[in-house]
Amino acid sequence: MISPPLRERILSEAAEILSRSFPLESRLQAVMQLLHEQIPHAHWVGIYWLHGQELVLGPYAGPPTEHTRIPVGRGVCGTAVAENQNQIVVDVREITNYLACNLETLSEIVVLIRHPESGEILGQIDVDGTAVGAFDSSDEALLQRIAEQIAQQVIAHRKYIH
Repeated sequence: MISPPLRERILSEAAEILSRSFPLESRLQAVMQLLHEQIPHAHWVGIYWLHGQELVLGPYAGPPTEHTRIPVGRGVCGTAVAENQNQIVVDVREITNYLACNLETLSEIVVLIRHPESGEILGQIDVDGTAVGAFDSSDEALLQRIAEQIAQQVIAHRKYIH
C-alpha cells in the first residue's frame, strides 16, 4: 500500500538516480536499494533479466538468495513471464510451485519490465513482503512506473554499446 506522496517521492528519486552518469548496473542497484528502503512492506527487492527461457538475477537489495536462475513457468517470477502478466500474490503459502527465497516471505509482487516500443519482456522487478497481503494495485502502479524508467535506460544502454 503506497500513498500518493510516497509514490511521487520514490518516482522522483528513482528518476534522479537513473539520470546519473554512473554505469547502468550501479544505477539499477541504487534503485533497488531505494525501493527496499522506501517501500515499508518490502523485505527483498530485485531485478531478474529474461535470457531465453530463464530468468537471471540482476541487482537486488535484501538478504542473499539462492535463486539466481529461474526457469520460465516456475514460481511467481517464472509464472509472470509464462502468463505475460504482472503477479500479486497475497499469500505465497497458497502457491503450489512457489520458490521460497526466504522463510519470512509471505507475499510477493512481480512487475514485468517491457521494451517501450515492442512490449517484449526484458525482465521483471520482484518484491517480497513479510506480511500476508502486503501488496496491492498501488504497489503495482509504482513498480510499473519504475519498470518503465528502467526499460528506457536499458534500451538507451543497448543502443550506446552497439
